[in-house]
Amino acid sequence: MRILITTDAWAPQVNGVVRTLETLGHELTRLGHEVRFVTPDGFRTIPMPTYPEIRLALFARRAVGRVIDAFKPDAIHIATEGPLGLATRRNCMRRGFSFTTSFHTRFPEYIHARFGVPPSLPYAGLRWFHGPATAVMVATRTLERDLAARGFKNLRLWSRGVDTDRFKPGPKDWLDLPRPLFLYVGRVAIEKSVEDFLRLDLPGSKLVVGDGPQLAELRERYPAVRFTGPKFGAELARYYAAGDVFVFPSRTDTFGLVVLEALASGLPVAAYPVQGPNDIIGNNSAVGVLHENLEVAARHSLRLKSDACRAFAAEFSWEACTRQFLMNLAQPKTS
Repeated sequence: MRILITTDAWAPQVNGVVRTLETLGHELTRLGHEVRFVTPDGFRTIPMPTYPEIRLALFARRAVGRVIDAFKPDAIHIATEGPLGLATRRNCMRRGFSFTTSFHTRFPEYIHARFGVPPSLPYAGLRWFHGPATAVMVATRTLERDLAARGFKNLRLWSRGVDTDRFKPGPKDWLDLPRPLFLYVGRVAIEKSVEDFLRLDLPGSKLVVGDGPQLAELRERYPAVRFTGPKFGAELARYYAAGDVFVFPSRTDTFGLVVLEALASGLPVAAYPVQGPNDIIGNNSAVGVLHENLEVAARHSLRLKSDACRAFAAEFSWEACTRQFLMNLAQPKTS
C-alpha cells in the first residue's frame, strides 16, 4: 500500500508526536508498505508564535497537491491540524479523496492555559477539521470518550508503543547528583505543568531533560534543579536509565509516550490520576503511583521495583500499534 502521511510536527522538533510518526514510518516500511511524508521540510516556513522551534509552512496547498498527484497514494493520513494538514484536507475535499486523521494534542487546553481562550471555541474548529475523516485516530479510550462527548465522530483507537531495545535499564553512577534522582523528560512549557514538579519537597535531586518556552525562566527560578536541555537517541535513553523515579506532572497530554519510555528504562512513574497515566498505568500499583498530591506519588514510587516496570513496558509493541493504524485506514466512515 502507498500511504501518504502529512504532519506539521517534524524534526528537529522533539516530542511524542514526532517520535510516534517516525517510528510508524519505519514500521510501515518494514511491513512492506511505501510511505511518503509531507512535512515542513521543503516549504517556506515561519516560526509558530510562542513556539519558535515549530515551523509553520506557508502557501502549501498547490505544492501538496503536486505531491499527491506524483505519489498516487492508496491512503492519506493527516496527523496534525496545522497549515500542512489543512492544505492536505483541502486537496482531499476538492478531489473527493477519503482520508483519516489523528488527534494527538489537546490544543484547546493549551490555548486556554496560555491565553485564557475558552476551550469550546477551538474545539468547534477541530470538529470541523476532523469531521470529514473516515477515521479519527486517538491514543486512548479516555480520549475517545471525551471527544465523543464533544461531538466528534468516527473515532478509532490507535495506541502507542515503545522501543525496548533503546530504552532499557542502564548505569546510574555516571550522573553525579545526590540520590534519589527524580526525572522529568518533555517540553518545558506551561501546559506541561513542569513547575508542579519543581515545587515538590523531595529528597535527593530533580533533573529536567527537554526544551521549551519556559526553560530560561525555570532555570533562573529553580537553581537547585539540573536542566540539561534537549537530548536525543542513545543519550536520551542514558538519562532515562540514570533516574530513580519518573515524575509526569502534565494534566493535558493525550497519552504521554515518555511514560512508556521511562517504564521501559525501569523507572516507576509518579503522576496525577488523569488521562494518559490512567490509560497506561491504570490500577497497576507495581509500576506507578497516581495521586492528586504529586509529592505523595513521587515518594511512594521510590518503593517500586525496576524489574516490574520493565516487564510492564515490554507488553507495548510498535508492530501491534502499526497494524492497528493500518486497520483504521481501511475502515469505512460510519456517520
